[in-house]
Amino acid sequence: MSLLSIFATAILPIVTIAGVGFALGRVKAVDPDPLNTVVVYVLAPALVFHSLATTEFGSGTLVRVVVGVAVYTVAMILISELVGRLFGASDPLLSALVLVSAFPNSGNYGVPVLEFAFGATGRSTAVLYLTAQNVLIYTVGVYIASRSGDSSSLAGVKRAAKIPLIYAVIAALAVRWLGLVPPDGSAALSTLKLVGDSSIPVMLLILGLQLSQTNYGAALRRAGTANVLKMGVGPVVGVGVALAMGFEDPTVAKAFALECAMPAAVTPLILVAEFAGGEQVGGIEVAEYVSTVVLTTTLVSVPLLTVFIALLDAGVVF
Repeated sequence: MSLLSIFATAILPIVTIAGVGFALGRVKAVDPDPLNTVVVYVLAPALVFHSLATTEFGSGTLVRVVVGVAVYTVAMILISELVGRLFGASDPLLSALVLVSAFPNSGNYGVPVLEFAFGATGRSTAVLYLTAQNVLIYTVGVYIASRSGDSSSLAGVKRAAKIPLIYAVIAALAVRWLGLVPPDGSAALSTLKLVGDSSIPVMLLILGLQLSQTNYGAALRRAGTANVLKMGVGPVVGVGVALAMGFEDPTVAKAFALECAMPAAVTPLILVAEFAGGEQVGGIEVAEYVSTVVLTTTLVSVPLLTVFIALLDAGVVF
């Protein structure tokens, strides 16, 4: 497919829906938090359960994706920590740089993009990636965010235990192992699919709302390093990890690499706001820095992901 065709089929729908949310956030004072709660506790678990219960993935693929997420995250943490220290960054700005570089937006942005790009296989890969990353971000991520503050990183362990996505994965794997998956077309699966599918446009609307509230200001000058790490180094590391994992299905490998290439996640902003508070570095609030990186990487991702998808479709790597 041409770049224009790929953009129109895989990226434009995402940009359009997120753009509606952005415009709504600019003209109306809409709080995205209640919508996010609905997604986290109802819509996303339904999406995860249905995708994993009905996926054709074998246990080997499931394990490889989870291990791959862990390897990619650790690699990006080490790289961004090293780069940050070389450039003289110190906490809490260093912690913020590590968080935005290591954790891609695998949910609000990644799930829709992967579904549009690679269909059901892409969506199944995305929801599994999202679940594994959520465990890491609320444990390792909380530790990174809190290491320069006064809050206890043990709060992350408690928070991770409350993530419904984890239990949706456990339940889906259990019914698959026990052979209790409802037949395709049954009322149970149809209901779960309906609820899960609704999470995709809602995630994008939330993304747009969150970006509409971004206050970048002076932090824009400091966002360059994070943009290079997230949108330049991240995809390369993702491809390397995908190759190392040896996925049997090339579509899963492509989907995994594409998920690693997503822009910075919004969750680090929540962690920084909670653990770093209103701390400033060089006159810039750390939360402002993170929100700026989220916005700029999201904008940069539109042309970069279009090209990356074209390369993956052409079989350049997988």
